Amino acid sequence: MGFWLARAFQPGAVALFHCVRLFLFESNLVNSARNFQGLRDLTLKNIVQPEEVSGVVEHLFRHEAGKMVATLTKIFGIEHLTLAEDVVQETLARALQTWPFYGVPKNPSAWIMRASRNLALDVVRRRKVFQNKQAEIIRLMDRETAGVDEAIFSEEEIRDDRLRLMFVCCHPAIPADAQVALALKTLCGFGLTEISRAFLTTDAAIAKRITRAKQKIRQARIPFEIPPGEELAQRLESVLESLYLLFNEGYKASSGDNLVREELCDEAIRLAELLAEHPAGNQPKTHALLALMLLNASRTPTRVDSEGNLLRLKEQDRTHWDQPMIARGMFHFAQSAAGDELSEYHLQAGIAACHCTAKDYESTDWRQILLLYDRLTEFDQSPVVALNRAVAFAKIHGPQAGITAVAAIRSSQKLKSYYLLYAVLGEFESQLNHKKVAAEHFRRSFELAETKSERAFLLKRLQSCSNDGT
Repeated sequence: MGFWLARAFQPGAVALFHCVRLFLFESNLVNSARNFQGLRDLTLKNIVQPEEVSGVVEHLFRHEAGKMVATLTKIFGIEHLTLAEDVVQETLARALQTWPFYGVPKNPSAWIMRASRNLALDVVRRRKVFQNKQAEIIRLMDRETAGVDEAIFSEEEIRDDRLRLMFVCCHPAIPADAQVALALKTLCGFGLTEISRAFLTTDAAIAKRITRAKQKIRQARIPFEIPPGEELAQRLESVLESLYLLFNEGYKASSGDNLVREELCDEAIRLAELLAEHPAGNQPKTHALLALMLLNASRTPTRVDSEGNLLRLKEQDRTHWDQPMIARGMFHFAQSAAGDELSEYHLQAGIAACHCTAKDYESTDWRQILLLYDRLTEFDQSPVVALNRAVAFAKIHGPQAGITAVAAIRSSQKLKSYYLLYAVLGEFESQLNHKKVAAEHFRRSFELAETKSERAFLLKRLQSCSNDGT
């Protein structure tokens, strides 16, 4: 039953998502790549395969593209966001053309920023639209540094620019689905195909979504700034909601072969960390959301087996949970306790913490989890939260009490097409040894589920009940 509880807050809209690999020639690149020190999470000491090298370059491009788009957007103006993206894209294309032959620069980040700056200066000098502010733009960009391997813009400047762009992408005037798509493209460096696969739609549909979002930015004259004063609280809420949606779309796919899209989870966590580190985003609610993300993501390596089959919480090998990530999550959970604010993110993070701190499944503090769900229903009266509360209630009072709790859900009609409703009822009936009734629930859940791993799991539960009932 822990599986169903752990999935409480995953609306999901993600199925198949594949990173576009950037294949480069192995010669020269491998040797020069050993000089690269810019990635925290990757080492190049043992890289000998072209696929591994391409992964390092892809990782670099993913991170640097978002930084430069944000910086150039500040210089060009938010109305020229597309131009900033085009300049950065051209820079990355030039890197792909030159690096395989000349090697990765000593400081790849500085190379990309400098090349983007040079291309941007060319654009500014050519286009009439910048004629009136050409001198000011050139002054901002035309900075001389001691060497070609030194950064043009400081990390603090880049951080602030990315945060400004984050508030633009997540402005409440932009539809929620467009916010996430725009953030993935501008802040995370995702291509249209990558985003369309994540949203289970076409490149054309995503392109239209992003185009409309940019039109809304121009029409509403959304400023490229971190909101001041009282407006910050409202706008911060929109940013957090977008990051939460982005994480959920990675944490639980709604259909397709893969249950988890780790790339989306990683980007959501990375952006949330950027937000939490800045004074404007260093709020208890931000730390609570970041704690929730980290604690849930820590279990990712154990959520499926080697063949991609789903593993319930009680079946997961806790020795393979990411302990450093749990520690980071608990740190931010402690940070979220500052002040008197209590949010849905606090309560959800508390539930995740109960699971992550239990030494084994049998040690799970279900009474504390139930108390947290009781408080959560005061914030969120959705039937999905009530369903998960029923699971926790059943862990303490038994499966029959769980069935009664499900029947008492006020808006249960909204759950009729929700596959986890029938999965939960199937588990309750199975525990009561009502195998025939349980089988019917599992059959209905199987019909409604869309991810391959979940359908395989539900089919096994259905077959188990059918065999026992004959």
